[in-house]
Amino acid sequence: MPKQTPWERIKNFEEVALGYPIETAVEEASRCLQCKKPFCNQGCPVGIDIPGFIKCIVEGDIASGVKKIKETNALPAICGRVCPQEEQCEKMCVVGKKGDPLSIGRLERFVADWEAAQGKIEVPDMAPKTGKKVAIVGAGPAGVTVANDLIILGHDVTIFEALHECGGVLMYGIPEFRLPKRIVNREVEYVRSLGVKIYTDFVVGKTRTVDQLLKEFDAIFVGSGAGLPWFMEIPGENLNGVFSANEYLTRVNLMKGFRFPEYDTPVKRPSRVAVVGGGNVAMDSARTAIRLGADEVHLVYRRSRTELPARIEEVENAEEEGVIFDLLTLPVRLIGDERGWIKEMECLRMELGEPDSSGRRKPIPVEGSNFIVPFDAAVIAIGNSPNPLIPMTTPGLEISKKGGIVTSAETGQTSRPNIWAGGDIVRGAATVISAMGDGRIAAASIHKHLMNKE
Repeated sequence: MPKQTPWERIKNFEEVALGYPIETAVEEASRCLQCKKPFCNQGCPVGIDIPGFIKCIVEGDIASGVKKIKETNALPAICGRVCPQEEQCEKMCVVGKKGDPLSIGRLERFVADWEAAQGKIEVPDMAPKTGKKVAIVGAGPAGVTVANDLIILGHDVTIFEALHECGGVLMYGIPEFRLPKRIVNREVEYVRSLGVKIYTDFVVGKTRTVDQLLKEFDAIFVGSGAGLPWFMEIPGENLNGVFSANEYLTRVNLMKGFRFPEYDTPVKRPSRVAVVGGGNVAMDSARTAIRLGADEVHLVYRRSRTELPARIEEVENAEEEGVIFDLLTLPVRLIGDERGWIKEMECLRMELGEPDSSGRRKPIPVEGSNFIVPFDAAVIAIGNSPNPLIPMTTPGLEISKKGGIVTSAETGQTSRPNIWAGGDIVRGAATVISAMGDGRIAAASIHKHLMNKE
């Protein structure tokens, strides 16, 4: 796929990947073998008919391809950009056994962008109204998916979103250069156009509790996400200039800090930035710091490049843009100046031992290998826990040891009979498409429950 050159894109927040022209999309789609037993479908958490929509591209009937995808996925332009297809549908692709697998994600993006370019979004057939009312907590990928499925099935659906913009992690967590916010807004507006009511600045657990909402609604789906950042619990993490990735990316993405003073939220523009972690959020943070004008950005990760959990594409983009990878390195202390601002990071060298429970080789400190590196900002991007507000304010919900809501894997139902949950509030920080998969399962279960309730 064509993309901006590294020296161009580090100076802007525009989307890096530019998308397929129609000729390339048709050529790529023509590589599909149209397998009688398509394993790619099994790799998709929301069950898209992948050979079906690809066949539409080959035949030049893009409109039917859009319709085919939207049978099971309300957010194709988003999934085509940020889902880890290489670990899901493309990993199962038969073509990939003798070469590169079909670029399923890029074709999904092409179809969604084609529809948007036509200026007309087709609304699906809607079932008759059932008179049942469903409340959804959180307008992230899981919540929006549930809303889409249930409104089509005839239920009245209302979303309550804590922030002033919808989209959840799509809006506050993923940078503009990877997922333009106009696309998130476009997909949310599609769901609103189906008749879903959306209230923003509404913090369930504070504005009203789940139990208060249950007096008005027949069922509730909780998709409040994983908004509690982890820290390393080392000395100096309370210094000025030390950010959680949540705060750092929210300031830039949701609050448009990169356009200060046009927008009200300033963002510190340090010269030497350390980003601790190795996942997609760490790559997003490092690439954001580059665009904000840092002279040097170091990604500090305790394992080797082989164990990096981020998508290969994101690692390569970060390297192209000048991010320095300090691998097999573990921060043990952050050191401040007399004004309380970070000035240095003390680290240990690491070596790899036997695989641990994650399947990756365990990092082991090298004794006596301490060294100190100067930094004037640090972003901690090592993970998040489920948002604790709903569990704290909803009696009777079963909660896991990690703080997530416990649900049935088959239905998404919680220990409370009229409450379902899915996405990061259940799993901890995971992928967009897995949250959407949870949403589809929960929506089907809620529908069955409501229609059999009498």
